[in-house]
Formats: sequence, C-alpha cells, structure tokens
Amino acid sequence: MQEMSRSGTAGELRLDALIADLWWRVRLLNTDILEEEAKGGVFDVLAPTYPLLALNLRARRDNLVATIGVLEQRANSMSEAA
Repeated sequence: MQEMSRSGTAGELRLDALIADLWWRVRLLNTDILEEEAKGGVFDVLAPTYPLLALNLRARRDNLVATIGVLEQRANSMSEAA
C-alpha cells in the first residue's frame, strides 16, 4: 500500500516534484537561448545566421514542455482518481 500524505499519495508528490524540476530546466534553457541569441546578435529564428546552439536548445525546450504537458495530464488524472 502506498504511503498517504495530506496532499495525496507519494506517487503524486514525486510526479509534482518532477514537473517542478522540469519547469526549472525550461527556465534555464530559456536563459541559455537568450544568451546565445545575444552572443550571435541574431534573434530571428528564421534568419540563416541564427545560432545553431540556440536552435538546438529551442528544440530541447519544446520537447520538455511537451513532456511536462503529458505529465501534468497524468497528475490530473491521478488526483481525480483518488
């Protein structure tokens, strides 16, 4: 049997912590993207001289945001089931 707490099961708490950590990483990636854009002096993603590292960081960030969306749906369904 899972351990219970005031805000739900231990699994829900771990999932909430994971989601919070992933949002923190998204914020870090946003900062890194802005840094790379500033270094290159190019802020338009469609420009041919847009920094490659910034493009890669954007892809990582977008993947994390999509993953967070799936995890948030799972967390919501877990809390509804409880």
